[in-house]
Amino acid sequence: MVTATVSIDSFKKIEEFVHIINKYNGRFELISGCSCVNAKSVMGIFALDISHPLCLNIYNDEIAPCVADDIEPFTL
Repeated sequence: MVTATVSIDSFKKIEEFVHIINKYNGRFELISGCSCVNAKSVMGIFALDISHPLCLNIYNDEIAPCVADDIEPFTL
């Protein structure tokens, strides 16, 4: 598992982020406090407090470097 801290603080950023994540096979989770959602779900992300940075867990170590490159504009 690879972890990254991301900032997705607007609807436009959520759409862009989900579009990027959905290019990849595998399990991706976004965590905010005690809440954990599927990072491929726009509705799931809306359940989180996006005013603060989120923790992204990538459960496919083989594709993690490619994902990290693609989400670089969102990482802190």
